[in-house]
Amino acid sequence: MALLPPVARAAGAQMPIFDAHIHFSHDAAKRLSAGEAAAILRGAGLKRALVSSSGDAGTRALHAAAPDLVLPSLRPYRRRGEISSWVDDGSVVDFLEDRLARFRWVAVGEFHLFAGQTDKPVPRRTIELARQHNLLLHAHSDAGAIDGIFAQWPDARVLWAHAGFVGPDTVGPMLGKHAKLWTDLAFRSEHAQDGRVDDDWRGLFSAFPDRVMVGTDTFTPERWHHVAWHADWTREWLDDLPADLAERIAWRNGEAMIRPHLAQLR
Repeated sequence: MALLPPVARAAGAQMPIFDAHIHFSHDAAKRLSAGEAAAILRGAGLKRALVSSSGDAGTRALHAAAPDLVLPSLRPYRRRGEISSWVDDGSVVDFLEDRLARFRWVAVGEFHLFAGQTDKPVPRRTIELARQHNLLLHAHSDAGAIDGIFAQWPDARVLWAHAGFVGPDTVGPMLGKHAKLWTDLAFRSEHAQDGRVDDDWRGLFSAFPDRVMVGTDTFTPERWHHVAWHADWTREWLDDLPADLAERIAWRNGEAMIRPHLAQLR
């Protein structure tokens, strides 16, 4: 696949970032207003942010404050503590159906789902709702659950959170197996140290230049203080890659991934 030409930028201009993994949950929303949170994202030089929250109110407020920047994703958690229980909680389906009927979204997730759970009624219905509404799935999962999602919905478009917390030797074959699987590097650091990209990860990025993106993962309120630092660190190690590949990972891949779902916001 031909790489798109680099974007011309003024000397000293920041590389824009598509952050594929931001949360603005109820505890963060108690400390930051939506306007303040949006200012942090803009100050970090983010072009877009895929945002979800435990309790969907934070996501909706942040999207209202910055609709050009924030891409709202519907998480199946109404409060903290539902990471493990949601897969067996039928009331989650009622919550999702209600929010999908009342508000606009581009994705479902980030949700935690592991091998052997995809065929449970609640995850199965969640995946079906994403299919009905043409939504991306943002899955914090192992490889078995990713395979399970595609077994249920072969045409799904899935963002694999944290690159599955596994190495390139697992991520690469998974990307090769599933043409509509992308991965974010949120809360990963082993791919880059001291501004240098690890050789194995470099090989993965080169083999799948259109399927990797970055993310901060503001999973606690304190992580919001890391957004700008994380964007700067990301730019540092991206500078160790060819310019066209760096731009793809920084923001072009995110834009391409989300483009088919933007119609849901109109």
